[in-house]
Amino acid sequence: MSQAKRLTELEKMEIVREAADGVSSSLLAERFGVTSRAVRYVVKADAERQKDTGVATSAVTVKLTPEELQAFDAVLASAGIETRSEGLRRLIQAAGGTFVPDVQLAAEMARYRASLHEVGNGVAQIAKQMTQANRIGQGAGPEFSELRLAQMRGLARFILDSADEIDLLVRRRRDAMQLVATAALREFAHAAE
Repeated sequence: MSQAKRLTELEKMEIVREAADGVSSSLLAERFGVTSRAVRYVVKADAERQKDTGVATSAVTVKLTPEELQAFDAVLASAGIETRSEGLRRLIQAAGGTFVPDVQLAAEMARYRASLHEVGNGVAQIAKQMTQANRIGQGAGPEFSELRLAQMRGLARFILDSADEIDLLVRRRRDAMQLVATAALREFAHAAE
């Protein structure tokens, strides 16, 4: 069995850059000696990294009257926001109810990710033992005991509880952001009057 080629970080950056310029994944795969699937994975991983780190990739242009711009600047100054782009970004994020990672939320998500990773390892070990038991036969070899069954049920319960906790965490964050957006929009409306 041949071993797949490992792309260097420089090669990955070049793939992302050229894919953004419209070069097809099959052409990039041929050039770098990997599969088209590997190229698509590199491009997707970079897009997710940009999203996770909050890299701004899109622009919004708004035309305002001088009075509207003055009112906008006044609201920004009263809120302690230094730039128009930051003020507009905060307003868009808050008003849209979009998921905006913050320090507390990132720490919580890291904790859940670590816990779910442990659960995944446990499930993989149990599945491996079950497969071995099936290969050997019912009478000989490792058994699928009541303890293993209880562990599987516990893992399933943990995963369901974790999913509920993550959902609740995100809902609370979104609700808090909507309150901030409503207050900000109210300030903008009053400032424009």
